[in-house]
Amino acid sequence: MENGEGSYRRFLDGDDSGMVEIIRDYKDGLILYINGFTSDIRAAEELAEEAFFKLAVKKPRFSGSSSFKTWLYAIGRNAALDNLRRRRSSREASLTGYEDFVKDEEELERNYLKEERKIILHRVLSGLKPEYRQVLWLVYFENFSNSQTAQIMKKSRHQIENLVYRAKKSLKSELIKEGFDYENL
Repeated sequence: MENGEGSYRRFLDGDDSGMVEIIRDYKDGLILYINGFTSDIRAAEELAEEAFFKLAVKKPRFSGSSSFKTWLYAIGRNAALDNLRRRRSSREASLTGYEDFVKDEEELERNYLKEERKIILHRVLSGLKPEYRQVLWLVYFENFSNSQTAQIMKKSRHQIENLVYRAKKSLKSELIKEGFDYENL
């Protein structure tokens, strides 16, 4: 898979298939990443669409100071945080259709996390503090470096290193409670 930058350049040059490739390559991972903020798979899908819409309509300049994926996930993170601020201010707390949300989330998780180990690990991750879940997701599931993760989370590299250490320690403790073999993590 190409890193996305070439697809974005082609899109900016008028080739719509570039945007189709970006959405195809990054949609599921971005949705699951954003779902870590929202705990609502449909909201996460909408926020991912918002991030792709921003790319398609506003056509922000990609500076190349990070990887394309890092830049895209930062856009998604900002959309999720903006959404959380709006939700807090309006105090929306509707449970209408909650069962459908859960079903959609579970289906997406099964498609994205095919191996049983990853499904168990993902379930345990969801019980961690949001910041721990976010850093572990970016570093281990999305294969971002600590520097890239620091850019996305707007922290220093040293803070990310400490956060990864504490998150792994917390994850290990939870995995032991689950009886999970964590030796190969």
